[in-house]
Amino acid sequence: MGRTILLAGRPGVGKTTVIKQVVDMLGGEAGGFYTEEIRQGGRRLGFKIITLEGEEGVLAHVDIKGAPRVSKYGVNVRDLEEVGVAALRRAIEERRYVVIDEIGKMELYSQEFRRAVVEALESEKVVLGTVMAGPHPWVDTLKARPQVTVLTVTEGNREGMARRILDMLPVSWGAK
Repeated sequence: MGRTILLAGRPGVGKTTVIKQVVDMLGGEAGGFYTEEIRQGGRRLGFKIITLEGEEGVLAHVDIKGAPRVSKYGVNVRDLEEVGVAALRRAIEERRYVVIDEIGKMELYSQEFRRAVVEALESEKVVLGTVMAGPHPWVDTLKARPQVTVLTVTEGNREGMARRILDMLPVSWGAK
């Protein structure tokens, strides 16, 4: 099994920003996805998935009706699987690093997502991701795996976090 580094921390503290900084330092060796807010007029309407190849999908939006829901957002499991899970599986096959931003409440509605996360963690790849800070039985089992290191991102440590992560990678895996 490869090494897994998961970032936890309160919403908006900069976990995704740190992941993007690490990806930039790794050159083209990473695959997977990150998430971004969908905003209009200063209001958050939802979240989108963006693969490291540039493909996009809607993860959740206030205009999505019905279940599943997290707070005011309807979760788009189809885009999560067709865009996000597909990107994870490509990364497992083709890249040195697998990026999963994020392992959270919305994503956990997909059994395919859960399977892809386990496939990534059980592969020989280095997995970099963000994870919900609060307790959740399935997520807690991931965090407890022996190859997983959970780092908490705060306003005080986020500036040096990308370098800290790179320093944790095996020497032969260094950044470009």
